[in-house]
Amino acid sequence: MIATTSLLSLVILLVSTPTSVSAHGVVAIVSVDGKAYKQNLPGTPSPFASATRLITTVEPVKGAANADTLCGPARNHNTQFAAQTLEVNPGAKMEFDWRGGDMSFWPHDTGPMLTYMASCGDGGCENFDATQARWFKIQQVARKQSGDRAWAQVDLMSGATAAVTIPENIAPGNYLIRHEIIALHLATQRGGAEFYPSCTQIRITGNGSGKPTNSEMVKFPGAYSDDDPGIFFPGTFDPDARYVYPGPQIAAFVTSPASSNNTDDDSPVSTSASSTSFNPNASPSSTPSTSAGTSTNPDSSSSGYHSQCHLKRRSPSQNDSATRLSARSSPPDNSGPMRISRIMVQHLRNLGLGVGVNFNANGRNTKRRH
Repeated sequence: MIATTSLLSLVILLVSTPTSVSAHGVVAIVSVDGKAYKQNLPGTPSPFASATRLITTVEPVKGAANADTLCGPARNHNTQFAAQTLEVNPGAKMEFDWRGGDMSFWPHDTGPMLTYMASCGDGGCENFDATQARWFKIQQVARKQSGDRAWAQVDLMSGATAAVTIPENIAPGNYLIRHEIIALHLATQRGGAEFYPSCTQIRITGNGSGKPTNSEMVKFPGAYSDDDPGIFFPGTFDPDARYVYPGPQIAAFVTSPASSNNTDDDSPVSTSASSTSFNPNASPSSTPSTSAGTSTNPDSSSSGYHSQCHLKRRSPSQNDSATRLSARSSPPDNSGPMRISRIMVQHLRNLGLGVGVNFNANGRNTKRRH
């Protein structure tokens, strides 16, 4: 049997390592060509009209077959609507400002970011049932191709946004755009991946003709498996391990075949510095189109945000000229007592070591067992 002191030492090591911490997050702001639109957050007492479909919790989605891989946690995905639709030009730059549950910077640094789109048809997206959506991929990024080959996701921990370019030749119409972070810090074990999908309603203008083929479109859930090499990835922390993206290849009309394979060898870094500062008390932007009489997600939870976990933040690579970061707010003070994650608390329960164990910054147990 493992000695108590040895087990507690192991727990201290695990909770002080970013790869073992279960964190939470949400898209707080969506920007279109530099214009920022504040989005509703889980537990908002009086949701305002916004374009991102409201989720019920900032906790991650677990399991590739989980229904919440569609557009994030919801009580009823058939009616997970939003009241607004953002007008977006072909070739526009969209940015997704991912935040931790307490609105500090995004807490994870490991795993890919992927972007899908799905047509809502002629009726618009405000009442479109996303369970009927057929998704095609327009963008994916994994590791940086220079410096220490850190995951591009790390830049979000310093305040960058996830930037996506809308295809230049995409056909006009109403679309859901699904931006997704897959956190792989626990994905060295099957079932450890954490999914953070977010769906925003947009209307594409112009006169393009680009459309995906039937073979390029997928459903969520169904696009991924827990056994996919990009979901269960023992090489997560090996910078030389080739990463294979889950899901379909990028649609052919979006990019040339030579640059659309499903490995990270040719993926540019896609994070962006932003001139916007997040203010949780600010009023939302008022220019996107609104569907009269349509409210935000009626199934939203009133339980409030879940606090994010404490993670050690790393500086982004200075060798990556494609990423320019600017600090937009200060992360919270993490100098207080460190709490072990809910996962580790459950492990302690299972081993009969009690619950509510706290460790201070020196790794000392600050609460006696009873």
